[in-house]
Amino acid sequence: MKLLVCIKQVPDMESKFKIDTDGVWYDRGDLAWRMNEYDEYAVEQAVQVKEATGADLTVLCIGPDQVKETMKKALAMGCDRGVHIADDQSHRRDPFQIASLIAAFARDKGFDLIFTGMQSQDRGSGQVGVMAAELLGLPAVTTIVGFALAGNTITVKRELEGGVKATVEATLPALVTCQLGLNTPRYPTLPNIMKAKKKELLTVAAADLSPADALLNTVKLTFPEKKGGGVFLEGDVGEVADRLIRILKEKTSVLA
Repeated sequence: MKLLVCIKQVPDMESKFKIDTDGVWYDRGDLAWRMNEYDEYAVEQAVQVKEATGADLTVLCIGPDQVKETMKKALAMGCDRGVHIADDQSHRRDPFQIASLIAAFARDKGFDLIFTGMQSQDRGSGQVGVMAAELLGLPAVTTIVGFALAGNTITVKRELEGGVKATVEATLPALVTCQLGLNTPRYPTLPNIMKAKKKELLTVAAADLSPADALLNTVKLTFPEKKGGGVFLEGDVGEVADRLIRILKEKTSVLA
C-alpha cells in the first residue's frame, strides 16, 4: 500500500501579522513558522496506517526552501520520505493551483490513500483536498474525526453541523481531509528526529508540474474593522445588576 500525506507550513497564529506591500497577503518576514495544525492530524493518521499495514508513506509540501524544516517534523513523526515542490510564490496561488500541483505529482504514483488537513490556518479555504481528489478522479471524504481501514475499504466518521456525525464508507483509492479530534498527534522523539535527517527529501520544481491557471485572484487584504470596546461594571452586586439591565434595555433588544 502507498500513502501520501500533504502538509502546509503556516505562521504561528500567535505571530504579529502585517499586510505586505502589495496589500494582498500578509508580510512573511519576522514570523515564526509551524506545521498547519489540521495537517498534524493527517500525518498522525497516515503514520498509524503505515504502522498497522507496513505501507509506504510519502509527505508532500509546497513552498520555498524554508518549508523543509516543517517537513522534517513529519519525517520524524514516521513518514518514509519527503517531496518538496519548490515554489517561492506558493502563498500567492489559489486553492485550485495548489490542488493541481498535488494532482500532477500524485497522478502516476499509484497512491492508495491520500491524507490532507481539512483546511489551512492561514487561507482557510477548505478546498485543496477535495479539488485534488476531483482532479485525480478519487472519492473524497471531508472533515473526518474517526478512521478505520479494513482490507480495501475505509470507514470514517465525519463531523457535520450542529454536532451531528455521519459514518461513511469508501473503497480505495480515496482521499480524506482531517479535522481536529481525529487523533492525538505524537511528539517526535530525539532518536526519530536524528533518523529524519537521513531520510530522502526530493525536490521538484513547481514549474515542472505545470500548475493550472488561477480561478481566483485576491484583490485586497485588510484587517477587521475595530469596533467599540467592552464595558466593565464594578461596584455593589445590586447596583451592577441594575446598570446591566439598563444597558441591555438601551443598547440591545434582549429585554425589549
